[in-house]
Amino acid sequence: MIVVVDYGAGNLKSVSNALDSMLVDYTISDKPEDIENADKIILPGVGNFGHAMKTLKEKKLVEPLIKRIKEGTPYLGICLGLQLLFEKSEESPNIKGFGILKGEVKKLKGKFKIPHIGWNSIKKVKDSELLEEIKEDTFFYFVHSFVGVPKDESIILTTTEYGKDFVSGIEQDNITAFQFHPEKSGKTGVAILRRFCEL
Repeated sequence: MIVVVDYGAGNLKSVSNALDSMLVDYTISDKPEDIENADKIILPGVGNFGHAMKTLKEKKLVEPLIKRIKEGTPYLGICLGLQLLFEKSEESPNIKGFGILKGEVKKLKGKFKIPHIGWNSIKKVKDSELLEEIKEDTFFYFVHSFVGVPKDESIILTTTEYGKDFVSGIEQDNITAFQFHPEKSGKTGVAILRRFCEL
């Protein structure tokens, strides 16, 4: 069972619409037991790092999420679902993230307008089965002010330029996560979601 985690961070409608278009069998849930039994996990989300962690804790979802990810359950993180994997965030300095990935989430800096909203291209840093159908410099939809900065650069999957390069995708073992929104990025985004669901 593919579980899309519902923790009130929005974007569920876009994700469910994309999955519905592929006729994929999935469930949207905020129940710890569903995460415990998931074959694959999708954690979408937009919003504040600290608020998201607070809500996930209140719903008792943090421990089962960390447990299942560490056990090797395929995980796809979208936007906030990427950032929460890290140890901490400048957005909410006193709130700990999942800590599965070493590093932190930092605010975008530069002369360009923040938040970064709109279409931008990605550069592949390494190969991934999820990106097999995606050509170099393909455009995806972004809306964010913060980015993940991993200590281990070998997990960087894609980068994107906005004033300067930032990490727009990471992959480590069973974990793949993107700062952009595949569910809002048309056919190319759906192709990524399809690959995740089919593999």
